[in-house]
Amino acid sequence: MELLDQLKIPKDRIAVLLGEKGKIKRQIEKATSTTLTINSKEGDVEILCGDGLKLLIAKNIVTAISRGFNPTIALQLTNEENCLEIVDIKDLTKNKTKGSIVRVRSRLIGSDGKARKLLEKLTNTSICVYGKTACIIGIYENAIIAKRAIINLILGSKHGNVYAFIEKEKRKHLSNEEIDEFSG
Repeated sequence: MELLDQLKIPKDRIAVLLGEKGKIKRQIEKATSTTLTINSKEGDVEILCGDGLKLLIAKNIVTAISRGFNPTIALQLTNEENCLEIVDIKDLTKNKTKGSIVRVRSRLIGSDGKARKLLEKLTNTSICVYGKTACIIGIYENAIIAKRAIINLILGSKHGNVYAFIEKEKRKHLSNEEIDEFSG
């Protein structure tokens, strides 16, 4: 039995999803044993597959690309240890004006991307801020820590406090040997 799922992606991400001469689309199809049908005019994507898990993986990859991730990073979702977490910035922002959302996005990214890069390094994840969302790809435990950190930043926590929170959470999940190694 073939399963079908559909989603809509931003039109400016269609070319990235397709790739040069359809290369990215073929990579996704091969990695997930799915068939992708992409309507370039409307931004509609249909995913067809006989395996529900592979269909979900393909949907997550397409979603990650549509939310701004490089396809190479999005394809890391074929590894079942990795997951995609999405934080809706607009939902968490008190004042939902365009200016407030831009300000919050700027807090998440930081000057020259420093805040985002440090969050990625501390949590060993990939983070992309695109439109009204912040998305995370990484192993589940790390992605959840990164998601909590991003939510804290959106809600107004100071960057230093968020980085301290990440360090504390990482220590909770490390074995004694890993703590010694982590401490230096």
